[in-house]
Amino acid sequence: MKTGDVVDDFTLKDQNGNDFNLYGNLNKLILLVFYPKDNSPVCTKQLTNYNLNKSEFEKFGIEVIGINPESSETHASFCNSIKSSIRILSDDKKEIVKKFEAVNILGLTKRKLVLIGKDKKILYEKTTPSLIYISSKKIIDSLKNLNIIQHI
Repeated sequence: MKTGDVVDDFTLKDQNGNDFNLYGNLNKLILLVFYPKDNSPVCTKQLTNYNLNKSEFEKFGIEVIGINPESSETHASFCNSIKSSIRILSDDKKEIVKKFEAVNILGLTKRKLVLIGKDKKILYEKTTPSLIYISSKKIIDSLKNLNIIQHI
């Protein structure tokens, strides 16, 4: 999938066992954050950075949603350990990571960002090497520069 494509609806469980339905949450922009592994050094830094800047994303009408194939229980433990309130979805069958082309040739989840608009279209996407993540500030600056969000 690429920028401009309409995404299919999906429903996955979050770290608390609650259903998250994509189309049911498109009253705001959804930033899907595909990442390789809970509790790994780079993923911990990435999700901690996004959680610390959650209110900055919210100012622009963006909800950050983490996603990878690990279990809801693993996600809950991860969120507790980093004191994160960001929802993290369990894609245990790897259906969604595959749809968004966020799986490498070894079957591991890539580090990828996908911003979905209220019209169900991909507004922005960026894949980075697994040892590098894009900071909250750089994401917001990129979205401003692309005129996807307005300067406040």
